[in-house]
Amino acid sequence: MEGITVQTIIEATGGQLLWGDLSAKISGITTNSRDCGEGMLFIPIKGNTFDGHDFIRAAFDCGAAAAIADRETDAVLGKTIILVPNTLTALADIARHYRARFDIPIAAVTGSVGKTTTKDMLASALAASGNVLKTQGNFNNEIGLPLTLFKLDRSHDMAVLEMGMNHFGEIHNLASIAKPNVAVITNIGMSHIEHLGSQEGILQAKLEVIDFFGEDGLLILNGDDPMLWAKRGSLPCAAVYYGIENAECTYRAENIQKSDSGVRFDVVIAGEKYDVSVPVPGEHNVYNALAAIAVARRFGADTELAIRGIANFSASGMRMDISKSGGVTVINDCYNASPSSMEAALKVLADTAAERRIAILGDILEMGDFAPDAHRGVGKAVCDCGIDSLIVTGENGVYIAEGAKAAGMSDESIWWFEDNKGINAFLANYINTDDAILIKASRGMKFEQITECITGINIARAYKRTGG
Repeated sequence: MEGITVQTIIEATGGQLLWGDLSAKISGITTNSRDCGEGMLFIPIKGNTFDGHDFIRAAFDCGAAAAIADRETDAVLGKTIILVPNTLTALADIARHYRARFDIPIAAVTGSVGKTTTKDMLASALAASGNVLKTQGNFNNEIGLPLTLFKLDRSHDMAVLEMGMNHFGEIHNLASIAKPNVAVITNIGMSHIEHLGSQEGILQAKLEVIDFFGEDGLLILNGDDPMLWAKRGSLPCAAVYYGIENAECTYRAENIQKSDSGVRFDVVIAGEKYDVSVPVPGEHNVYNALAAIAVARRFGADTELAIRGIANFSASGMRMDISKSGGVTVINDCYNASPSSMEAALKVLADTAAERRIAILGDILEMGDFAPDAHRGVGKAVCDCGIDSLIVTGENGVYIAEGAKAAGMSDESIWWFEDNKGINAFLANYINTDDAILIKASRGMKFEQITECITGINIARAYKRTGG
């Protein structure tokens, strides 16, 4: 972060100096008192089970120079305290003010599925053409996005920001802070449909990403998504499309070759063909790469350099992380889930060379009344993909099992367990060498426990084989 003063903080927030020095320099901003260091500003956020105001003194003890508060707070010698009506609003106001210092292109990535992978792939595509700031981890909300922007400095040539949401107005607020020049919408699925009511509502919420576009704003859309394609010609900004099936897309993939280690294809742009290699498997990653190429070209990056950057891409943790241990291929994709991402992961499992292909699946959360049918659809996809064994848990896991059985999968190939512990106990005597196992559910299902169990089983077997 480039240094700012307490005076600047007050101007950005409309706050009031309770104690301290207007000229004090701020070298960084955090919402976590444990991350405070010398010269930093601490912004306490109130959560459902905690109140960051309780940690203001701890932040000062760790070296923070200043803190924001939404209530009267005792003075601390040598420290600065600023009073604001709402600390979360103040965080956004400061980030908005700070972002305005930088005249660099910013790309926003949103969508129901594939946001993080597309964001990471885009950053890889741009890395050879300049210094890129990108959202780290899941910092894609009203707290994470401002904290990401505070990392901007004059060394950055561009930024790639992920924007998540589960209610109307959230992306509008994020866009008002980041003011992106370019935005990608990966698709319109069913994630968070419980809060948004319908896919039409999800589309409306995603399109808030263009609310603060300037005249040069460009929207980049998946042309194989019927809801996004239906918006062509009716958008209030320029738009281009990418896709595989839709021949009218500006960026189109053909000659797709899939393997366990990745996917290769030709991208056709204005009659020219470029060979693209993506080092992670799955046809869904073709879409992610196409979006990355489209943004890179909009930012003026050389196409060949962008494609070379994609070839160096690596996925974030627990997102289609494929490893092999003791002859067992483990596809760890348990960071999050939606019906469409479940189906994409099942296709990757189906394409994996193995004696048996086993899907371990759990609940997709925030589906509301749509949950039974959505999970039955996942079960049908399990059968349609030719998966050999289905293991499920969770309240909605029973619907996955129902869907698979209704589609023709045999009872002997389907197991339901009450919890992760039940699955882990079963796997100890079920896993064979040369199996391929997909592990996927919403983050709240804590399926990393199953991944850890499988890893432990493989290590133990390898130890026995070596006579340990």
